[in-house]
Amino acid sequence: MQFRVGRFQARIPSWLAPAIGYAISVASLVWFLQGVDLKTVMQDFQSLRWGWVAIAVVSDIAVYVFQAWRWNILLGPVVRVPLWRSVQAIYVGLFTNEVFPLRPGEVIRSYLQARWSRIPFSVALSSAVIERVFDGIWLMALFAATTLFVPYPRVVVELGKGIGVVVVVVALLMGLVMFWKHHAHAACPKTRWGAKLRVLIDDLHLMGNSRSFYVAFAASLIYLLIQVMPIYALMRGYDLDLTMWPALVVLVVLRIGTAIPQAPGNVGPSQVLMVLALGLFGIDKTTATGLSLMTWCVITLPLLTAGAIALAVTGLKLGEIRHHAKRHASAPVAMAETTSSNS
Repeated sequence: MQFRVGRFQARIPSWLAPAIGYAISVASLVWFLQGVDLKTVMQDFQSLRWGWVAIAVVSDIAVYVFQAWRWNILLGPVVRVPLWRSVQAIYVGLFTNEVFPLRPGEVIRSYLQARWSRIPFSVALSSAVIERVFDGIWLMALFAATTLFVPYPRVVVELGKGIGVVVVVVALLMGLVMFWKHHAHAACPKTRWGAKLRVLIDDLHLMGNSRSFYVAFAASLIYLLIQVMPIYALMRGYDLDLTMWPALVVLVVLRIGTAIPQAPGNVGPSQVLMVLALGLFGIDKTTATGLSLMTWCVITLPLLTAGAIALAVTGLKLGEIRHHAKRHASAPVAMAETTSSNS
């Protein structure tokens, strides 16, 4: 990655961002395990109510099926996509996020959707961008509402404020594209990246001026709320006397704290965040540590299994998919506008 200012050019090593992510992960795990009674954690595992754990697994799978349905709604003005195809693309993307740092799965799933549905890669990527903007808007709305009742840790508050600013700016830009496309075009520089940006603007304008855009926006609130169920089910599996409200707060903290791409699977920060969130409701660190580990396992292991199956069905290797997705993401406009089934 390079940055140029005047006559000066600075090169950022490609390994730097992943290295920072891994460093944060290691530091988080050190804090996470410090002072924890691991024997008690194992005893808690043995007394789990496995029926609730099964509900957590099923409800987590339902989250991604719902996401696929929302994605299909958003793509409705462009193409009709079989639900199972979108589910497959999402699971391959999630599998990629668990294996590689900095969350490349969004580009991966966009590439696969474009390849299978024979739509421009830019359209698929634009739909993924819109999804994330929707998620950010609703997450910030829930965060603002819950701050009236919950004394969040300072680090979560500061992260929430920063993400809120980014979401507002991106939402405003998306609104500009939707209603003033010509002005947005005029603001693009006459460069290779400016040309690609104009293609992206056209795609956002197409999807943003359809009824399905607003349906997908409303569905995004439901998508966020149903993610509470796996957390709540695991709380019940741990026999904790907590309601849906703490589960919602835990979800908000997790989503805010892991919004910035980090190490694969957000290992470390996600556990620390859950311990901090549960501490707001009087749950001791040892119990919270066990619950956070079980949550990670319940969410990650089925995801890895389903993702591996979804990847195997494609008949492609993950490295091959990453290569083609990266090539499409960085290609000139001519390539961005086409997706060959022979890629």
